[in-house]
Amino acid sequence: MRASSRSVALEALARVRGGAYANLVVPSILDARGATLSDRDKAFATTLAYGAIRMARACDWLVDRHVRVGHRKDLDPDVRDVLRLGAYQLAFLGTPPHAAVSETVNLAPQRARGLVNAVLRQVATEVAKGSPPWPDIATRLSYPVWIVERLNADLGEEVAEAALRMMDEPARVSERLDGYVQDLSSQWVVEALAAQPGEVVLDLCAAPGGKATALANSGAWVVAADRSVTRTGLVASNVAKLGLANVCPVVADGRHAPLRPGSFDRVLVDAPCSGLGVLRRRPDARWRIQPEDVESLARLQRQLLLAGAALARPGGVLAYSVCTMTSAETCAIDAWLSRSTPQLEALDPPGQPWEPLGRGARLLPQTAGTDGMYLLLLRVPG
Repeated sequence: MRASSRSVALEALARVRGGAYANLVVPSILDARGATLSDRDKAFATTLAYGAIRMARACDWLVDRHVRVGHRKDLDPDVRDVLRLGAYQLAFLGTPPHAAVSETVNLAPQRARGLVNAVLRQVATEVAKGSPPWPDIATRLSYPVWIVERLNADLGEEVAEAALRMMDEPARVSERLDGYVQDLSSQWVVEALAAQPGEVVLDLCAAPGGKATALANSGAWVVAADRSVTRTGLVASNVAKLGLANVCPVVADGRHAPLRPGSFDRVLVDAPCSGLGVLRRRPDARWRIQPEDVESLARLQRQLLLAGAALARPGGVLAYSVCTMTSAETCAIDAWLSRSTPQLEALDPPGQPWEPLGRGARLLPQTAGTDGMYLLLLRVPG
């Protein structure tokens, strides 16, 4: 069957449900099936897939209101994916109902087309009347309840809602001068680290290599470490694509890296985190991360920071960054560092659009239309 934007999106939903990552699988499907699609169709397929995954909870609520109890058994995962795709078009894309319904029904299994047609027509009627009576903010903005509650507690309800709203929007594409696509927040982290030509810099958690290659563009020599062989391969691939000769990818666990202590002018610990600042860019991440992951990641972040501090030379700079907004992974890490390693001197955080947070600074998604990010700069005693 000839691929269409909607069939590509539907395949992506099924594969993400099976464990694939949306930001990897959508380009893969387009490469394999998109030869007959125009650039506009490919963009629409990406919008549909990302949007239906991102807004799955809201779409399910819209759909389930119009499914009779006796028909709930017919909503197997394949049918559910089709209904999510249709509901997303109707409620969030503003697709004309005749197109959204008829084209989506054609993707449904033959046995379920009547059900899909009836439900989507009722969703279209409800949407046409105006905003439906959402039961709560987690459903309306399509997040797990725990994420809403966590960010409400850590940011305050008004700031948290603005951040959640922004992360329901498609991510902006920002391209560096060398052609590498990287969010501005990540580019600003590298700028704040201010690596100088000829310095030796360590990116302790480097994959896929965006910050490492940006650091190399400053003229510094960069060691790009990651504990995963596969992910280190991504770093090497990106280094090769950019033609950089001053980046050395190495496979190493950042907690126990086989590197000489005190040998780096600057160390970047861009640590694994809950990723609650990049949910617009990774639409499936909101459904993967679990509440208990935040604390376990904070423990890992502390271990990586201690290891990174030992690898920086006396008088060198240690930078900690995470693309999240939880207190446990941002200001609480700063507070722990000030207690456990008071000899580390905090450096001035970057200015606007960053805002101060403890001794560091954060970027909220709504401030400058970027990913959410936290950055702490420290001087190793010399």
